Amino acid sequence: MGQLSLKNIIKNFGDFEVVKGVSLDVNEGEFVVFVGPSGCGKSTLLRMIAGLEHTTDGDIVIDDKRVNDLAPVKRGIAMVFQSYALYPHMSVYENIAFPLRVERASEAEIRKKVQAAAEILHLDSHLQQKPGNLSGGQRQRVAIGRAIVREPEIFLFDEPLSNLDAALRADMRIELTRLHKQLGATMIYVTHDQVEAMTMADRIVVLNGGYIAQVGVPLELYHKPQNTFVAGFIGNPRMNLLPVNVLAVTENGLEVDFNGKPLRVDVHVPEDKRSTLVGMQVTLGIRPEHVALGAGEASMSVTPTVVEQLGQQTIGYAALSEQENNFCFVLSGTQIIEAEQATQVSFSAGDCHIFDRDGNAFERKIDLSEMTAPKIG
Repeated sequence: MGQLSLKNIIKNFGDFEVVKGVSLDVNEGEFVVFVGPSGCGKSTLLRMIAGLEHTTDGDIVIDDKRVNDLAPVKRGIAMVFQSYALYPHMSVYENIAFPLRVERASEAEIRKKVQAAAEILHLDSHLQQKPGNLSGGQRQRVAIGRAIVREPEIFLFDEPLSNLDAALRADMRIELTRLHKQLGATMIYVTHDQVEAMTMADRIVVLNGGYIAQVGVPLELYHKPQNTFVAGFIGNPRMNLLPVNVLAVTENGLEVDFNGKPLRVDVHVPEDKRSTLVGMQVTLGIRPEHVALGAGEASMSVTPTVVEQLGQQTIGYAALSEQENNFCFVLSGTQIIEAEQATQVSFSAGDCHIFDRDGNAFERKIDLSEMTAPKIG
C-alpha cells in the first residue's frame, strides 16, 4: 500500500498559524515533492505526517486509517533527515541495522535486510567502515539504508541533499530517482530547491505561506503556472513579470500594449471578466529562456548591467525602470553580449503568460499531452 490523504490539515504554534488548511491525496508508489520558500510550512507538514508534530486540526489518513493519534513507529513510515544522524562509533552495518535491533529482529533477518539495502545503495564494500571514513554522499546513503530496512509504506525525506556540494547533489538526485523506481514505494520529499523538484517528482506541491499554491506534474507547473508566485518560483532563472495594459478582449484571448505595439496572447478569458478588462493593467510573464536576440513579434531594447557567460549559456540581467526585479534573458553560449551595451531582444506571443491584478493566471491555450520533452532540470 502507501496511500496518503491529508484532509484540511492545520498547524498552529500558539497564535501563529503555520499550515492553513492543506488537503492532498498521494497515490501508492508516487514520488511527491513539497517545494517552497523558507517558512512556507513544508517541513512542518512533513513532520506532522511522520507524527513528530501534533496536528492542530484535520485528518492524516494512511491506507484508509486515521493516524493522527498513532506514534511515529506505528504509522508505517520512515524518515530521512537533513542531518545524517549516524552513530560515529558504529560501523555502517550497525548503523543500518539499528532500527531492526530496536525492534528485536533476529540476527538472520537483520543480516538479510542490511545486505539487501547495501546492495541497492552500493554500500557493500563499506559495511565495516565507520561513518567518519565516508563521503557526504555515502553517509546520506547509509541514512537512507536505515530507512529501507524498516520496509515502510511511505518514505519521508526532509531536505536530505542540502548539506552536499553541487556535484554530489546532482549524483544523489539520480540515485534517489533510481531508488524510487526500484522500490516502487511512496515517497514524499521536501526541498526549497525547485531544480530538485522538477527533476525528481511525479507531482509537485508548491507551498506558499501555509497554503498550497498549486499541485501538478513538473511540465504543468512550468507551462501553466496558476499564479505569479508559482510562475516566479518554478523555473531558473525566474520568469520575467512585466506590467502591460489590455487593449482589447478578442475571441482567442487578449490584446495587450507591449512597448507601444499591440500583442495578441491566446489565453482563456472567463465570461465574467471579459467586459471589465479593457484598459486594465495586467501582468505579462515571459521566461528568460524564451527570449531571443534581435527583432521579433514582441521587441524591446535592454541594456544588461550584468552578463554571465557559463559556456553552455549566456545570461543577461537588465534593469527596467517600470519593475523592481531585473529583466533576465538566457541565450546560447555562442551568443556574445556585453554589459552596459544596448541590445535588442524579442519573444513570441505564444510563449507569453498573462496574470490578472490579483496575480491569478489566465489559462494558456496549449496542450501539454502533446509535449514529449523530459522534465525540466
